[in-house]
Amino acid sequence: MLETEHDPISGLRSDSEELAEIIMQMHRRFLPKLSEELSRGSVSFPQYFLLGYLENHQVMTMTAIAAEMGHTTAAASGLVDRLEKLGYVERCHTVNDRRKVMVRNTPKGSGLVAQIRHGIVERIMTILRDQLTVEEGKNWLQIYRKIAAYCENSPKHD
Repeated sequence: MLETEHDPISGLRSDSEELAEIIMQMHRRFLPKLSEELSRGSVSFPQYFLLGYLENHQVMTMTAIAAEMGHTTAAASGLVDRLEKLGYVERCHTVNDRRKVMVRNTPKGSGLVAQIRHGIVERIMTILRDQLTVEEGKNWLQIYRKIAAYCENSPKHD
């Protein structure tokens, strides 16, 4: 069958390609501070993701970090090692089991996450205020909640 404008698969592919391009543009516009950090070699995207996740969960075991990142424990340990050397995270031991290593953000790590998130929030507020109606803003949030739920429930690293 030839692809035509009336072919739903063709339309779905076209819309998906456009959304992919929009996502890339949004990444560049919403995350300029992260892009600066990435380009300076300060942190990688996976390291920043880990810092953000630690910020939301306060403290995590290496096993939990590996599971969340979709990495082996050894690979997760490498991420943590680099962040620890940069002063963004610290390792600590639980009181009940000194063998259990926990990881948490330092004030420097929390500061980096807060700085990058602040920029994102400011850009979103500008869009909500200047480009969208209140109803469109609520619809945007509803759509993103659905996307976030899908991402949360889908396997890591498809």
